[in-house]
Parts: sequence; structure tokens; C-alpha cells
Amino acid sequence: MTADMSHPVSPVILYRHPKSGHCHRVELMLSLLGLPYEAVDLDMAAGAHKAPDYLIISPLGQVPAIDDNGVRLSDSNAILTYLVMRHGDAPAWRGHDPVEAAEIQRWLSIAAGEIAFGPCAARLVTVFGADLDHAAAQTRTHALFAVMDAHLQARDWLAADRVTLAEIAGYSYIAHAPEGGVSLEPYPAIRAWLNRVEALKGFIGMARSPALA
Repeated sequence: MTADMSHPVSPVILYRHPKSGHCHRVELMLSLLGLPYEAVDLDMAAGAHKAPDYLIISPLGQVPAIDDNGVRLSDSNAILTYLVMRHGDAPAWRGHDPVEAAEIQRWLSIAAGEIAFGPCAARLVTVFGADLDHAAAQTRTHALFAVMDAHLQARDWLAADRVTLAEIAGYSYIAHAPEGGVSLEPYPAIRAWLNRVEALKGFIGMARSPALA
């Protein structure tokens, strides 16, 4: 059956803050999948993320959110899962078997836990002036990075023998940890892993703030 080109599919609309690592996860996934998208930067200082029209798309008033031709979703990890199931090779990204799927999910949970309260939180203090315990966030980051660096010393990727959603969920805040005052110099395996992610076809980076490490 020939596709009906009289009704072309519109680009995915990505509602974002350009320096948000959560938003960058989604933008990176869109780019790796080769999906056309339109980035809409929200003026969060002016409360654009709390506007009634936006709350219909993202009820908690958070970024990122997407509108994929009428499918509206928020939460970065949920969006990653949707994008690969709708537009990509889902088993390759989410796991070919129960063990792979569980390992990938573990890293998605780490992204929402240890990464969020470690390198993400440290960066929120230095880049956005968040009222958080910077020293505690840095300590959590180093504890996480010690585990990750050991994990990556004998393997190329976090959860499988290839890039998966684990990389996409973890990359942004780890790559930008120096902006939160956490040096990556003590972690050679992590730095090698970041280089492998950055070498992927379709990789795009996130806007950088001055490094403080």
C-alpha cells in the first residue's frame, strides 16, 4: 500500500528549556531516530510552563513534553519509551529479553533517582540558582560515578552490548556534571562511554554553561 502523501505527518513538537538535561534526553532521542521535530522553548521564568494551555499537555507543569500529531506526553523517560515503540526498533532500545529489559529499566530508575539527586541537582544549583544542598548533591554524584566507572571498565554500554535507552536517559546530566562542580577526570571509563555516545550517528549536544570543575 502506498503512503498517502497528501496528508504529510507533522514534526513532533518538543516543549523544552534548552539547558534542561531532561529535555535534552528527548531531543537526543528524536535526533538519533531521525525524526523531524520543532523545539518550542518555554519562558519558564515568566511561568509559561504553568499556563492553562500548557497544563493540558503537561499536567504537572514540567518540561519536557511532546505533541506527536495529537499524542501528548510529558515525563522524559516516558517519552523516550513512547518514541522508540512508536518510531524505532523497540526491542533494540528497550531489551530483547527479560534480563536486558530489566537492566535497561534499572538505569531508567537510576536516571530518575541517583542522577536526578546527584549531577542534576548539583547543576541546578550552579546553573539555575536552585536552593538545594550543593555539597550533598556533589557527594551523591561522586558515589554514583564510582559505581558507574567500575561498571563500565569491562563493557562499552550500560545495560547491553549496544546503545539502549539506558544511555539516552543517563548521558545528558553525566556529560554536564562539570557544570555542577563535579569533575569527570577521576572517571576514565565514564569519559570513554560519553565519547561513544557522542560518536553515534545523529548525536546532538546540549547547550553548555561555563564549567565550574
